[in-house]
Amino acid sequence: MTLLATGVDLCDMRRIEQSIARFGERFLHRVFTPYERAKAERRVGDARIGTYAKRWAAKEACAKALGTGFALGVTQSQIGVENLPSGQPVLVLSGAAAQKLAELVPAGHVPELMLSMTDEPPYAFAQVFISVRAG
Repeated sequence: MTLLATGVDLCDMRRIEQSIARFGERFLHRVFTPYERAKAERRVGDARIGTYAKRWAAKEACAKALGTGFALGVTQSQIGVENLPSGQPVLVLSGAAAQKLAELVPAGHVPELMLSMTDEPPYAFAQVFISVRAG
């Protein structure tokens, strides 16, 4: 396995909470996938905000690892965080984010995205590694 890129992000949970309070559903639908919204809305209080904030940080970290940030057509909603049955978070890319990932991968290789997230109010943190293995 060969490491191609890494990205990290630290998010202030209060900022996400303020954005939700100010912009409501418009913000949530623009930034988060239906899966992410459903997961967060099953929680209450700090756990709900933490769920959103960790995913915000994961999107930021992934965009940094892709080398684009949120430019060149890459948007927050194209970078989703889902969970395996074990609970492990995984990144699911679509649109320009998926295309950028494909451009990073050398011929004959398969990409692997690794994500780690945590929160300790008032902060949420995420780290993304993009690696490849011979396919």
